[in-house]
Amino acid sequence: MSATRAVADSATMLRRQLKHIRRYPTPLITYTAVPVVFLLLFVYVLGGTISAGVGGSRAAYVAYLTPGILATTIAGAAQGTAIAVAMDVTGGIVARFKTMAIARVSVLTGHVLGALVQNFLALAATIAAALAMGLRPAAGALDWLGVVAVLAMFTFAITWLSVALAMTAGNVGTASNLPMPLLILPFLGGGVVPAASMPPPLRWFADHQPFTPVIETLRALLAGRAPGSNLAEAVGWSAAITLCGYLWARRRYNG
Repeated sequence: MSATRAVADSATMLRRQLKHIRRYPTPLITYTAVPVVFLLLFVYVLGGTISAGVGGSRAAYVAYLTPGILATTIAGAAQGTAIAVAMDVTGGIVARFKTMAIARVSVLTGHVLGALVQNFLALAATIAAALAMGLRPAAGALDWLGVVAVLAMFTFAITWLSVALAMTAGNVGTASNLPMPLLILPFLGGGVVPAASMPPPLRWFADHQPFTPVIETLRALLAGRAPGSNLAEAVGWSAAITLCGYLWARRRYNG
């Protein structure tokens, strides 16, 4: 099947996902509201205490916290993607698609692209909330382009992983639970407090898990600084997760 046909079929599946988002907005509202609540909780309830270690002011803590909450937004939305894919699998629509003359890659690609749209709506709302709470980024135009690129890259990776997990799950309940550990990782990767303040074993884990370089890259770009080696690590982790997730999902879909 030609690449043109695959692109056209993927666009059709994307339109299907966008219609689902419009008709059933509750998941989008949920995955938008949760990170905003996290911002409110950490900034206004815990920020007065925690901010002492990250600049000494609530405004400094908002700047420190926002990249971690953005990563949390991506991790939280993975659950919605897994549920949507599992519903298609268990509901029989995937089996029906397999009998049709469409590019097989388009079915899962439509879910991934739809999730990217949903994620960026939630991420935009999170950034807007952070700005309202006092975030004053020093990022220039190129830095903001970098922020968008890193968010898109990592969202793409986590989405393919969540699709693979959903294809592995036997039911919707299991699919909704499998991505949940991802939600913990930003909190164990310097998203809320500096990793240097953690006990040595936890600090080692924070330094060697995928969310940490993504968070640090976003933090540097929003502050108008060069991200250094964190960017290369973020790209490496994202590429590895995307490849593994895609191959795993494709194998389960074709199996």
